[in-house]
Amino acid sequence: MTDTPNLSLPMLAPAQAQKHVTVNEALGRLDGLTQLVLASVSEVTPPASAPEGTCYGVPVGAVNDWAGQAGTVAIALGGGWVFAPARRGWRAMVLDAGEPAMFDGAGWRMGALTLSPGGAALAMRAVEMEVALTPGASVTTPIAFPARAIAFGVTGRVVAEIAGTATSWTLGVAGDLARYGSGLGLAQNSWVNGPGAPQVYWAPAALEITATGGEFTGGTLRLVAHFAELSLPDPV
Repeated sequence: MTDTPNLSLPMLAPAQAQKHVTVNEALGRLDGLTQLVLASVSEVTPPASAPEGTCYGVPVGAVNDWAGQAGTVAIALGGGWVFAPARRGWRAMVLDAGEPAMFDGAGWRMGALTLSPGGAALAMRAVEMEVALTPGASVTTPIAFPARAIAFGVTGRVVAEIAGTATSWTLGVAGDLARYGSGLGLAQNSWVNGPGAPQVYWAPAALEITATGGEFTGGTLRLVAHFAELSLPDPV
């Protein structure tokens, strides 16, 4: 055996010269994999430079120095990359997604809390979006809740003051325009914290932002949709 079975740490060989090289690489891998934080699990091209110890989950289709390393954790060490095979059940925080993830043996499941022997999972998600308000009485966001999502609510802040003749705004979905908030403020850092009874969206659902007492001419919101997803067992 040349590597440890779980973390793939390199082991010393009998009478090995320059033992410090192997020990230092093992410590570097251990430093990266313990309390695992991944910069991304979707980037397919290695960054031109990365701070020492930065980790990435290598996806299918990765190129250059990551080619052929799908399913591994790439760790920036010594000006290059070392790779440790991820194992089913590993958990990590994924920084560019802002969510935890679990490795299912093939890829990283965002937000997964459970993973059945057959591959079914329960995931808790918090998906963030920046929404620029265009002139008019209402703005429809990109899809916030995917089909079959179990929605718990929406939170957010005004990151650039809302301009126009509106005196406040509401946040909801088609058919329930104030479901997640009404009488909301216009000033920078005004906030919305809109929990609600769990709601299943059987089709993809966008958020509707509606001006009260006038119209929007500008402003920016940062909104976060909070929901759960159920996934099927793997195909047989």
